[in-house]
Amino acid sequence: MFETAGKKTVIHNLTNYPRYMTIQIEGFSTDAIEADSFLPTEHGNFRIRAFESPDGKEHAILYTGDISDGDAPPLVRIHSECLTGDAFGSLKCDCGPQLEASMQRIQEEGKGAIVYLRQEGRGIGLYSKIQAYALQDQGHDTLDANLLLGLPADGRSYDVAAEMMKDMGLSKVRLMTNNPLKIKGLEEHGIEVQERLQHQSGVGPKNTHYLSTKRRRMGHLLEIE
Repeated sequence: MFETAGKKTVIHNLTNYPRYMTIQIEGFSTDAIEADSFLPTEHGNFRIRAFESPDGKEHAILYTGDISDGDAPPLVRIHSECLTGDAFGSLKCDCGPQLEASMQRIQEEGKGAIVYLRQEGRGIGLYSKIQAYALQDQGHDTLDANLLLGLPADGRSYDVAAEMMKDMGLSKVRLMTNNPLKIKGLEEHGIEVQERLQHQSGVGPKNTHYLSTKRRRMGHLLEIE
C-alpha cells in the first residue's frame, strides 16, 4: 500500500506490484539532482561524477580535492574500462593494479582525478575482447589478435575525456600514463599535459608477454623486456 504525506510517497509492500513500476511524485524533478556524489573507498574518500557522451555511453570521473586549475595542475589518470581486470582481478593484463595504484597515488597527493572511460578492450568492446583472448590462447599477441578480428589495435579516443576534464575546470594536468597516445589525444583536444608520470604496476608472469608487446609494437613507455 501507499502512504502520501506532502511530497513524500512510501511504499510498504512491493509484492503485488510489477517490478517495472515507477512512481511520479508531484513537484519533484530528477533534473535538479546532479550526478555527483561522495564515494568512500578502500583507498580513501572520493567524489564520483557521471557523464553521458553523445553516443549514449556513460563515463565517470573519480576525484578528490580541488582539482580546478590552480598553481599546480592536478594528478590525473585516464583509465579505460576493463571488466576482467578491474572487477575480476585478471592477471592477463595490468589494468586492475593500475587503477588501484592511481587511486592510492591520488590520495597520497591530496588531490587528483581518474577519468574512467567506457572503452572496453581498447575500444573494441567486451565480446570482441574475449574473442581476442581466445586468439591469444592460440599463441597470437594482443595486437595481432585484434587485427585478425578485423579490428584496430587500439580503437580508443580521448575527445570525451578532454571534454569531461574541461567540465571539471581543467585545462592543464600531470598525467599518469605509459601511453603516448593519451598525451597526444588530450593535447589535440585542448588539454595541456605539463608532465608525464610513469605508471607501471601489476607486472607478473601471466602478463609479461602482453606488456612486452605493448612496449615493442605499440610504443608504450614501459620498463620491461
